[in-house]
Amino acid sequence: MKVHHRLPETADEVPRELIDLARHIAALPAEYQGNLEAAYNRVIDAVLRRRRILSLVQEALSQLRLDIKYLMFDLEVTRRERDELREEQEGW
Repeated sequence: MKVHHRLPETADEVPRELIDLARHIAALPAEYQGNLEAAYNRVIDAVLRRRRILSLVQEALSQLRLDIKYLMFDLEVTRRERDELREEQEGW
């Protein structure tokens, strides 16, 4: 009985070492593949989940950086307006 390892669609999704491990597991006799297959699939799931989480965190950080730039701009404009109003009030 040949066990099929669940490999991601592209090799870029998981480290090369895990792909090599899948090949080694596939080369084992069927009696040993079953236990290793389940553990391997859990590792693949964890790696893919961590990659998705990392991607989400990176997107969130990028958005946060952009939001901070806008807030800094707004703060600077607000300070300029405040200073101009003070100058106008002092001139009266």
